[in-house]
Amino acid sequence: MTGMLSPDLLLQAYRQGIFPMAETRDAQDVFWVQPRFRGILPLDSFHVSRSLRKTLRRGHLTASADCAFAQVVQGCANRPETWINPPIYDVYQALYAQGDAHSIEVWQSDALVGGVYGVTVGTAFFGESMFSTVTDASKVALTCAIERLNRQGFTLFDTQFITPHLASLGGIEIARAEYEDRLAKALTRTADFGSPGTIDLDQLAQSITQTS
Repeated sequence: MTGMLSPDLLLQAYRQGIFPMAETRDAQDVFWVQPRFRGILPLDSFHVSRSLRKTLRRGHLTASADCAFAQVVQGCANRPETWINPPIYDVYQALYAQGDAHSIEVWQSDALVGGVYGVTVGTAFFGESMFSTVTDASKVALTCAIERLNRQGFTLFDTQFITPHLASLGGIEIARAEYEDRLAKALTRTADFGSPGTIDLDQLAQSITQTS
C-alpha cells in the first residue's frame, strides 16, 4: 500500500472520515482507520484552566504557526511507539508543501518543546498528533490552534480518538454517524488556516480572559 499513499488519496480519505496509520515506525505499509466512535474538540467549549492562563502569561514560552512543520512531525514521532513511519512522514510533508497541512509550534528559547499538526479540508481541521517535552507545551499548542481555527471560521476539530489529556480540555467522543454529519457540513464551506508567523501568547491569554 506504500506506493498508493499520496496527498490526493489522503485528502479523499479525510473527506470520507478515514485516516492512515502504520503499525510501527519501521513498517513500510499503512492501514486505514475509521473508528466507530470519534474524538473531537468542540471549538466553542475548549476548557482553558486558570493555571494554563498563567502559563500563557509567564513569558517562558513562545509560539508560532507553520514555521517548523517537519520538526513538529518529528517531535510527534520521537517516542517509543509511533504510527508515523517514513511513508506517512513524507506524504504529510507533501501536504504541508501544497498548503493542506499545518502546524503550531511551542518554543522555549530556541528549542522546540511542543506542537500539534494536522490537515485542513473545508472548515475541518484533522488533528494528527501532538507532543510536549515541557509542562503544558501541548496545551499551549492546542490553545493556539483552537483560537486560530475559531478566528478563521473552522467548525470541526477532529482528534481521531479521545484521551484523558484531551478530555481534560473539553474533548468528547461521538458516534460515527454524528461525526459524519458534522464532517459533511464542514465540507460544504471553506476556511483558510491563516498566515505563518509568531503567535502572541500574552494577547491570547487576554482574549481568553475577556471572553470567558
